Amino acid sequence: MLKVGLTGGIGAGKSEVSRLLVSYGAVLIDADRIAREVVEPGTPGLAAVVAEFGPGILTPEGTLDRPRLGSIVFGDPERLAALNAIVHPLVGARSAELEGRATTGDVVVHDVPLLTENGLAPLYDLVVVVDAAPETQLDRLVRLRGMTEAEAEARMAAQATRAQRRAVADLLIDNDGPLEALEPQVRKVWETLRERAAGHP
Repeated sequence: MLKVGLTGGIGAGKSEVSRLLVSYGAVLIDADRIAREVVEPGTPGLAAVVAEFGPGILTPEGTLDRPRLGSIVFGDPERLAALNAIVHPLVGARSAELEGRATTGDVVVHDVPLLTENGLAPLYDLVVVVDAAPETQLDRLVRLRGMTEAEAEARMAAQATRAQRRAVADLLIDNDGPLEALEPQVRKVWETLRERAAGHP
């Protein structure tokens, strides 16, 4: 089994790369999706978050009010650390459980948005970084996700720099161009990963 960390800045196109890798046969473990699962209604994770932040972070339907929680922790390192102390171990345990189902020869891709920021590169056999110029990211966030320029710039500024991400990359995918230019690059990366997995215990 080959453990691969996949990361990239917001708007770089990481989701499209992970979709392509899955279509080729990768086993995907999506940290963001798991982070949502572990705080769904009825989970110990949600109970712990409510105990820490109070019932005001729930919607009337009893689900987590993400924008409200975000407004509490964004810009407050202590509150963010308290949230991470609850969620991160749950995400780690669930990721390990999913990884445990993989078999010899599988390529297990961990989609981890904050891989660089949290210093997680050493956890993986290889790190794949989806790279795009900041002006490309900004254009996509405004044009495709409906953010204002100020919102997009703030989200980008909260992440690692392009140089920091590139520094942890074993394999780099350039996603500055159109979608049709992406697929051949991802396929080439996939072939490299398959070769590495074949020789990996």
